[in-house]
Amino acid sequence: MKKAPTIRDVAAAAGVSVSVVSRVLNPDSGPVAPAKRQEVLRVIDELGYRPRAAARELSAGHALTIGLVVTDLSNPFFARLADRIVWEARSHGVQVVLMTTQEDPHLEAESLDTLLDRSVSGVIATPTGGNVEKWARLQDLGVNVVFVDRTIEELGEADVVSIENYDSAQRSTEYLIGLGHTRIALITGPRSTSTGAARISGYTAAHVSASLPVDPLLIRDVPFRGDAGGDAVGSLLAMPQPPTALIVGNTAQVQSSVRRLVQKGVRIPDDLSVIVFDDNPWTELMSPPLSVIRQPLDMLAVHALELVLGRMQGKFPEGPRLIEVKADFLPRNSCAPLTLANLPTH
Repeated sequence: MKKAPTIRDVAAAAGVSVSVVSRVLNPDSGPVAPAKRQEVLRVIDELGYRPRAAARELSAGHALTIGLVVTDLSNPFFARLADRIVWEARSHGVQVVLMTTQEDPHLEAESLDTLLDRSVSGVIATPTGGNVEKWARLQDLGVNVVFVDRTIEELGEADVVSIENYDSAQRSTEYLIGLGHTRIALITGPRSTSTGAARISGYTAAHVSASLPVDPLLIRDVPFRGDAGGDAVGSLLAMPQPPTALIVGNTAQVQSSVRRLVQKGVRIPDDLSVIVFDDNPWTELMSPPLSVIRQPLDMLAVHALELVLGRMQGKFPEGPRLIEVKADFLPRNSCAPLTLANLPTH
């Protein structure tokens, strides 16, 4: 099977740089001499370069279109993030093709093929962690990719926008250690994801800094979909030495985890101090209100869109950019100092 041409092939055949090809394909991306522009467009058609539809949109003055690939719209975090990105895009006159993968690499692969068929010039995505070759292929075809919230280690050339996951997990763990807790459980996303790995690392670093041992049985990395958070809570409470504090660092599993605590009759914070990675209004309406790591959705959306549009317009130098946004830690009444009187009996 003949390999499809890449943006580098177009640049070589037209005798120009990759950045010149990118400027031809994308609006408001800087000047290109008319003769060079015509030559690039001719080569694109001659080689059958797939995003050539983007060039036709450019010449016809059609609205710019980007892809938005979100893992799970049933997760309130991603639903709100997608809504904010679409809002920001519309304010820039940009259309958005929204795809959801439901945390399924196979659906993600189909979504990437669809976006290639649509010839989008940029993609903002929360990757599942798989499909490395397809993501790399997307980049080779000249599509600007910005990962938001998560990244893929093997794709070092992709731009990334995320919260400071390591720092957030470390700060919340240190806060509980400062309250006297030494058996702190962590429910987080799969270790195979960048967010899950970073939050485990931050949690571990806080223990090391305080000269506390890390009990691997207190760390539960669970899937984002389903009720795995509640199951993890049940098994943690059943331990011979159950935790006295809990951090739910898997945003998708916060409701499941808290629901199981309520069903088990766990008194917060008398039996268990709790911190969750979430910024839903309901966390403040709980009794007591939950301590939270509030993730700045607006900033994630703004930076992701600025990055993808900036790349498409040739505003940034070559090389990947990493933007980490600081999340707010809001301590509330769901955490309390550990005393002999409130050691867990469940």
